[in-house]
Amino acid sequence: MVKADELYDITVVGAGPVGLYAAYYAGLRECRTKLIETYPQVGGRLISMYPEKEIFDVAGHRRIAAADLIRELTDQAMQYRPAVVLNERVTGLRILGERVIELTTPAGVHYTQTAILAAGCGAFVPRKLDIPNLIDFEGHGIFYFLPSFEPLRGKKVLIVGGGNSAVDWALSLDGIALEVTLCHRMYKWHAHEAMVHRLLSSNVRVKYPYFTLKEVLGEEKVTGAVIWNERSGLEETIAVDAIVLSIGMLTNIEPFREWGLNILGSGIAVAPDMSTNLPGVYAAGDIVTYPGKVLLITAGSGEAATAVNTAKEYILSEELGR
Repeated sequence: MVKADELYDITVVGAGPVGLYAAYYAGLRECRTKLIETYPQVGGRLISMYPEKEIFDVAGHRRIAAADLIRELTDQAMQYRPAVVLNERVTGLRILGERVIELTTPAGVHYTQTAILAAGCGAFVPRKLDIPNLIDFEGHGIFYFLPSFEPLRGKKVLIVGGGNSAVDWALSLDGIALEVTLCHRMYKWHAHEAMVHRLLSSNVRVKYPYFTLKEVLGEEKVTGAVIWNERSGLEETIAVDAIVLSIGMLTNIEPFREWGLNILGSGIAVAPDMSTNLPGVYAAGDIVTYPGKVLLITAGSGEAATAVNTAKEYILSEELGR
């Protein structure tokens, strides 16, 4: 028997920007709310991977640093005093009965009437290139994310990738690093058009299409790189002090499948009201998939509000005997 003081109305799994907004909106709906986060601080990937990165696609902000956005979202969410659990990864989810869900972590068990999964893209590791000795240079000039730009001040930097993170990092380092080169192997960019236009008009040396990293040069640390055009075979050796590989993440959403959730492609399948196939379990943000899904913080915030509203109606239906 679950004690009343142990049972929350809504428990949000993941305290990134979408999870924080979900916690805020749950408080606005006067739900007793708990927030569970894997990392030792709120903020998710924005804080753990690129706190200094500027974000341009959040409603109400012309531009804002990731750390500043998380600070504002945290202030917004904490005004309703949700319970916050840090350093705990949810490893199990079970439906115990009518409006009782058990969430298990290595440190204990949490009980809730409803759960909102806002776990970003799930467990992830950076995608790597199959290049000899690449691992040897990790921590010695090879980076997969940039928690701070300061170590690259006055350095020669090569960025590999053509998505939003690669383009944004290149633009952010322009003026901080001595030289910035970006190579992209695809003909099509996977970044917002306005940012690509800024990139092509900046001081960043852009090598595309079909250019990628072929070899890392150096002994104890990175001193150079060989980039090559996969179509023409043309190679170019450049002097660099650091290489940033921004070619995506390998995600693992299998744990969600093990919980009984329907998985479609690389995301949790949800209905328009953000409900999953499990009663009382909802999802929002990068972890979900549905026709027309857009991977934006703003879109995820809207999904979080929808999930909270649906969860609230689910709770009320029990109280009203429906």
